[in-house]
Amino acid sequence: MPEKIKNLILESGLSDVAFGVTDANGVVLEYGNPISVYRIASVTKILTSLCVLLAVSEGAITLQDEIGVNGAKLFHLLSHTSGISFDTEKIVLAPPETRRIYSNAGIEIAAGYVEQAVSADLSSYMQKHLLDPLAMKSTYVDGSYAKDGISVLHDLLNLAQELLGQKLLPNLVHDGISQVCCPGLAGVLPGFGRQNPCDFSLGAEIKGSKSPHWTGANNSPGTFGHFGQSGCFIWVDRSAGLACVYLGKNSFGEVHKKLWPHLSDLVLSISGDRG
Repeated sequence: MPEKIKNLILESGLSDVAFGVTDANGVVLEYGNPISVYRIASVTKILTSLCVLLAVSEGAITLQDEIGVNGAKLFHLLSHTSGISFDTEKIVLAPPETRRIYSNAGIEIAAGYVEQAVSADLSSYMQKHLLDPLAMKSTYVDGSYAKDGISVLHDLLNLAQELLGQKLLPNLVHDGISQVCCPGLAGVLPGFGRQNPCDFSLGAEIKGSKSPHWTGANNSPGTFGHFGQSGCFIWVDRSAGLACVYLGKNSFGEVHKKLWPHLSDLVLSISGDRG
């Protein structure tokens, strides 16, 4: 671990941090305990969305299936364009595909739909089709499929390598998680305010032109990933050939908003020097 990165984390005052960087071939930087368990909050959405996309790739469901209370389709739910409110499908704030309204409820509806289609709980489906193939042995969901995931650094670095290298998951899954869905829609990015556009894929946030943002100024617009209110993130920058994972026990706050972009740019600069 380069001293600059280690010192930046230590100087932040945040405790119990695990941090790593990988390219498509393996881990290149690591800090902290790689098997310490952390709550990953909204990073859970990536795991859930990958499972939904896997079910689509198998033909069990389609992205055009209409399952929302307001006529929203499956792709609307994954991309936060359903118009359904943050925490309940009983409140609809807009017609589908008119605004980017961040919605835990939408992800949970999508998860439930997969469970019905495959006749199994999503935890079992996730274990068999995603976690086991990627050797994510310490990852699971303890509650909501939108926000209650548990994981460790090494597991998420395994996932990051897959999202960089496209080795095991079908192309449909990789395309769905990495490409903008319903481009051009404005919305509010939690913690960072209104963004126009506020791009998301089918389950991940796309950096695009967002400012301010939690990734680095030098991350490419195509960088995709998610951060969580538990104080964690994963980003994948295919243009740079790198992915980064940060886990912590301190809830997201102002210190993270300052640290994470600097940390990401430092990773990109050091890795650029290394290459």
